[in-house]
Amino acid sequence: MTAIPHEPNLIADRLHLATGFLDSERDWIVRRLAALDPRLRSFHEVQIDLEISLKDRGGAAQRVTLECWIRRTPRLHLVSTSDSAKLAVALNEVRNGMIRKIDDAKTRTEPRHNRALRNVQPTPEPE
Repeated sequence: MTAIPHEPNLIADRLHLATGFLDSERDWIVRRLAALDPRLRSFHEVQIDLEISLKDRGGAAQRVTLECWIRRTPRLHLVSTSDSAKLAVALNEVRNGMIRKIDDAKTRTEPRHNRALRNVQPTPEPE
């Protein structure tokens, strides 16, 4: 029987829970942010750092912040925030915001209208 190879979860490996979140919530947060995984797969795992924080939990000024650092040239620092009172909704909003920012960043940094630059062919070794 052939088994489907298990790909490591990039979000679970690279996510740091900052202020406001408990370690017991980690799996739930990773599941909520799972839609980010395919967007981040175009970068090397070691290039990515994610951090999520929660300020004023349950208060009127509750704010969830998701930060993503991508170490490449140019270095990217992307931030997505949500002020939603419901934590699940706030996580969905920061996830969707981060997806948009990653897509925009990829579009900005990739060569446009020049297929030769997008698909760089390796140079042959001289004989």
